[in-house]
Amino acid sequence: MANQTITRADLCEAVYQKLGLSRAESSDLVEAVLREISDTLAKGETVKLSSFGSFIVREKGERIGRNPKTGVEVPITPRRVLVFKPSNVMKARINGLETADED
Repeated sequence: MANQTITRADLCEAVYQKLGLSRAESSDLVEAVLREISDTLAKGETVKLSSFGSFIVREKGERIGRNPKTGVEVPITPRRVLVFKPSNVMKARINGLETADED
């Protein structure tokens, strides 16, 4: 499988196929899960999905950066960034290994 992107529609279709819910119910379910994850992250909290990984919001402080074209130093404002840390189980699956211990 070469560089295929999974969309919301793909997730809804997978839920529809596997759970037998209607397409509308499948869509509502996927949207509710994504909204809950998004709202939790927006509050700055961590989302941990067992055997999948964790979404972590990190605070980055102000720092001085440099424009690579001109070399001029510019301040980079403080911000929050989203980081994904895969679980050991996910790392093992990606590398084609047997399932590792769950974190």
